[in-house]
Amino acid sequence: MVLNAIYEGDFCGFSYGFRPGRGPHDALDALCVAIDQRRMSWIIDADIQNFFGAVSQEWLVRFLEHRIGDKRIIRLIRKWLKAGILEDGIVTVDDKGTGQGSVISPLLGNIYLHYVLDLWAKRWRQREATGDMIIVRYADDLIVGFEREGDARRFLAAMRARLEGFMLSLHPDKTRLIEFGRFAAVNRKQRGLGKPETFAFLGFTFICGKTRKGHFQLLRKTRGDRMRAKLKDIKADLRRRMHWPISHQGKWLRQIVGGHFAYFAVPTNIRALTALRYRVIGLWRRCLQRRSQRADVTWERIVQLANDYLPKPSILHPWPNVRFAVKHPR
Repeated sequence: MVLNAIYEGDFCGFSYGFRPGRGPHDALDALCVAIDQRRMSWIIDADIQNFFGAVSQEWLVRFLEHRIGDKRIIRLIRKWLKAGILEDGIVTVDDKGTGQGSVISPLLGNIYLHYVLDLWAKRWRQREATGDMIIVRYADDLIVGFEREGDARRFLAAMRARLEGFMLSLHPDKTRLIEFGRFAAVNRKQRGLGKPETFAFLGFTFICGKTRKGHFQLLRKTRGDRMRAKLKDIKADLRRRMHWPISHQGKWLRQIVGGHFAYFAVPTNIRALTALRYRVIGLWRRCLQRRSQRADVTWERIVQLANDYLPKPSILHPWPNVRFAVKHPR
């Protein structure tokens, strides 16, 4: 709590992860508004490889000492870093990393990236960029947008060198530079290329789409792997709850589906919400049919149960520009 109060005034505005009053939807809104209203044509989808396990504890303590003068706090954090991790009854101590699961790890990760990446990227944008540039970071998930390809390639090379100087590295397979934005489809068509690539951020896949009138529209839909993992978990949990009363199963599924909708029910994602509810209904029907050899749960019966218990898909979040304008009046 003390460190949060100190660093909250220092952190950059484009940092959203694990900060009071900020959440993933704030980062998503900022990214959507930037792509929609700024001159973005290139996107760097960066992934820092094993960030929380690769943090240099020596550099982290030096960063803390730069801002914190109380040696008791520094000594306490050193002890926290050296406490080790208990797995299967064995304590392992490493000279790297912040210990995932530790209550202070998100804050320490933000402090590390604040000095290693945020301040440097902010200065690079002011001094090196020749065109428009946007940055959105949520913990170790980073999206950087550019107006010009040359800026994007120079920034990616400089960022890779910058991170390596502080014991971090970009994932070679998950870090990409892609053409993306309102002009990407036209530019790629002129060069004889296909549709613009997509990228993922905080559980959503971002797609260059069009409105019914043919104007550019940024589309977001639930990542396919996230939806498949969710359905796999529901299927396994339903098997364990196979012999629960139907009313108890329905109330439990209402919580699960409602929680999923609370996060993913954003504009342009109604199809994915509808598909998830449909698949959950099918899993519930199979579960009820397996309870007995004589069970015959018709589709009409399961649809009636779904209407009684499962929330219907609807958009729960406003358009990004509406909410972003309220929170960021500038």
